[in-house]
Parts: sequence; structure tokens; C-alpha cells
Amino acid sequence: MAMRLCLLALLWGFCEQNFAAETLRMGFGSNKPPYVFENEQRGLEYEIVVAALKSAGFQVLQPYYAPMERLHLRLKRGELDGIATTQDDGGAAFYSDVYIEYQNVAVALAKRQLQINSVADLAGYSISSFQRSRFFFGPEFQAMAEHNPRYREEPRQINRNRLLYAGRIDLVIADRRIFRYFNTLVGDQVDVSQPVTLYPLFPATPYQLGFRLAVQRDRFNQGLKAIRASGEYQQIEQRYADY
Repeated sequence: MAMRLCLLALLWGFCEQNFAAETLRMGFGSNKPPYVFENEQRGLEYEIVVAALKSAGFQVLQPYYAPMERLHLRLKRGELDGIATTQDDGGAAFYSDVYIEYQNVAVALAKRQLQINSVADLAGYSISSFQRSRFFFGPEFQAMAEHNPRYREEPRQINRNRLLYAGRIDLVIADRRIFRYFNTLVGDQVDVSQPVTLYPLFPATPYQLGFRLAVQRDRFNQGLKAIRASGEYQQIEQRYADY
């Protein structure tokens, strides 16, 4: 009996170790609803990622939220197992299949009547965009960003709505869903009833997860395929259809 109890204890310890090994330390960008509601463990993107990881046998117990630059640094240091909303830019990570697309546009107050028909037309204007966007829109946009002293990248995306409607900046680069959502939060600070003009300069931006290990990436990809096939992915999208 004592030997049997000992074996059961060892087996239980082994199972606990295996279970713990399946927990991932995942990083998500700072508050960017409706994709990620910081510290609420919900949002279109958050729920897709967690569902795919769950299908692959992983758990995300304590997600970490931070600006993108910090997420990349922590992944590089091994302090996170994976980070969301990134792209393969040659960094030291294993990148997943595309799991979501953002539709970014340039936005200006309509009364400004800006003539923006191409990325080249952005030069010379004051622009606020999201962190690391200089890497996401191709070499022409990156060159514009590097040579435009009035270009800036905001870690907190809500600030862009405030800056635009207050007339403190010419243009913002924003995802349509994120821009619309933050209008609901800044309406008591700035006049969001002002008409805006959207300039569709960019194709949809595909995003991947960056993982520390290839095996984690591979299992996530399988989980992503599974939730697409089962319809769970589409059910999550439907919950955020209003945005």
C-alpha cells in the first residue's frame, strides 16, 4: 500500500509539472478595444488568441499588457512566451499564421480638406500613429516616418482621438474599429461630432503571434485551424460585429 501511494504521489507530481508546462506567459498590447480590453481578459483579438491556444492545449492565466516596444523586449529576454499583434520583421521569434487583420486608415478633420491620395502625400503633416507602425506599412511609409519630424507614435491609442478632435494634430493613423470605439470614451473631453475624412491608403494589415519556441507556434497554428473549422472563430467575431 505504501509503495502504491508513493507511486500515485509521483504520478500526481508528474501531471502537475506537465500541466504547469502548458501555461503560457502571453503579452498583449496596451488597451485597444474592441480588440483588447486591458485587464478585463476580453476583446475580439484576445478571445481569438485564447480560444486557439486552449484548443492547442495551452492556458493563459495572467496576460501581460504593455506597449508593443516593451512586449518585443520582454519576448527577446525570455520573460514572455508569446506576444500578440505583431509581424515577422526579422526579429528573434517564431511567427504564427495570420490570426486577425486590422483595417488602418488615415483620419483628418473634414474641415481641413486635406488632399491625401497616397502615402507620399503624408509628408509634411503632423501625424500620430501606433507604436511600430513605421514597420508595418511598407518601405515608403517607413521612409516618410523617418524623415518627417512631425511624425510620432503613441503608446496609448486613445490619445490620438483626443489630439485629432482638439485640432492639435493634422492626421492620425488608426484602425477603423479602434478609432470608432475610442470616440465613445473621449466625447466628454473633445467634440467628436466633428465630421472626419477617412483616407484608405493601406491594405488590411495581417497580424501574427510571435513565440519564443517553434513548438508553441506550431501548436497555436493547429489550434487556430481548429477554431476556424468548428465555427468558434466566427462566433467570436459576431460578438464584436457592432464595431
